[in-house]
Parts: sequence; C-alpha cells; structure tokens
Amino acid sequence: MKKNLLSVCLMACGFVFATPAVLADDADDGFAAYREMLDFGGNPAELTEMAGEELWFEKRGPKNASLETCDLGQGPGVVEKAYAQMPRYFADTDKVMDLESRLLYCMDTIQGLDPEEEAKKAISRGTDYASDMESIVAYVVAASRGETIQVPQSHEKEIEAYKRGEQIFFHRAGPYDFSCSSCHAVTGQRIRLQDLPNLSESGPAQQAYSSWPAYRVSQGALRTMQWRLQDCFRQQRLPVLKYGSQASIDLATYLAVNANEGTMDAPALKR
Repeated sequence: MKKNLLSVCLMACGFVFATPAVLADDADDGFAAYREMLDFGGNPAELTEMAGEELWFEKRGPKNASLETCDLGQGPGVVEKAYAQMPRYFADTDKVMDLESRLLYCMDTIQGLDPEEEAKKAISRGTDYASDMESIVAYVVAASRGETIQVPQSHEKEIEAYKRGEQIFFHRAGPYDFSCSSCHAVTGQRIRLQDLPNLSESGPAQQAYSSWPAYRVSQGALRTMQWRLQDCFRQQRLPVLKYGSQASIDLATYLAVNANEGTMDAPALKR
C-alpha cells in the first residue's frame, strides 16, 4: 500500500523513471545538439590544425629542416588525401606505416629529431596544449576531410598487416578476458550510455573510423588514433600499447580497411 502511494505521489509530482534506452537516447540527443551548437563557432580542433600547419613548414631539429619533403604516400610534401589512404606500405622503410609512425620516421630522417623522444611526448595531458605530434596529425587529417577512405591492400605486407590486426581485434586476454571484439563486434551494444559500433562490419566501421582523430570535449584535447587504441587497451586492462608499435599499426590497418569507401569527416567532435 505504501509503495503504491509513493508511486502515485512521484507521478503526481512529475517524476518519471527513465529506462537505460531512454537515458541513452537523451544523452545522444543532448550531445548532438551540443555538437550542432559548436558548429556555429567551429570545431576547437581547427586551432590545433592551424598549429600543425605552422609546424609542418617550420624548420626544426638538428638538421634545421621542415617536413615539406615528408612523403605520406602521395608524394613529398603532399598532405591532401594522405590520411584517407593510410596505413599503407612504404618502399623506403619496407614497412606498413600509419600516419603517426610515418611522421616519426620523417622527423628522424628529415629533421634529425629522436623518434623515441618524440613518441614519449606525442600524447598531451588534457591540461596541456596539444603536442607537436597531435597538431601535425590534425593538419594532415583535415586535408583528407571529404575524401573517400581507400586504404590499400595490394602489397603482401599490407595484407599481412590486416590479418595480424584482425587477430589482435579478436584476441581475448587480460584479467577480464576482454578483446576489442568484446565491445566492438556486436551490433546494438552500449556501455555507460555510449553506443559501441560494430567495427567488424563495413557500415559502422566507416562511420566510426571516419570521425577519428577527434576533439574530445570531456578532455579539452584533440586525440589521435594511436591514443584511441592505447585507451582501448587500458580499458581492457591490457599492457600499454606502445606508441607507433607494429601491433598498433596492424590494428589500425584492420579498422581502416573495414572502413574503406567511407567518407573522412575528421577531426570530429566527441564526448
């Protein structure tokens, strides 16, 4: 009787108990409205892009050189369409490389900067300005906005990278026996009101991959794909994924190839 009376009182006062689905929809709608509002003033990532453009042309390092001769797969110094076609095989290293590992290579060979030291400071803290790497990544990625994702699978090593990345994606490990696929190989799954796209399927993979790197509103910082993969490993309670490692490049290759034929829309806005 008391329980029924309490229910009547709550309803009379206008209280409602939302289901998780309703809460999730509200959260999605709220952030969509926030993103739309920000569009009037531009994405905060644009400031990072501008800083990255300056760094691309700035002469730095022991060799006092800019990155204007860095070949990202479209020819020396060409940034247009580059990110939409990476990771890819590079003959000069005989390796498949993603954007960040390729930039580390160019910083080393062209500018004389220590790639290990650059990797250590590649991910900024939320209270800091964007790192040099994050800024340059934002600049290069923005040059592929609106381009079709066409990550190649023509070279033997590109095919091998994809296969290894697929194995990593589905490999279960860690104290909770998690894998990337635990969250991202199921359709219609959520965590903490957040949609979890099925990255093993083309449509959801296109939508998700095309929006990274992204400016994280909750962190006040632009986050790159290497950061995204590191953070996924952290949430699985796995050892830290080494920045620019072969495993990170392979996993990025798997995700990127699954997203082929999507349209790049990054840097985007995320929660």
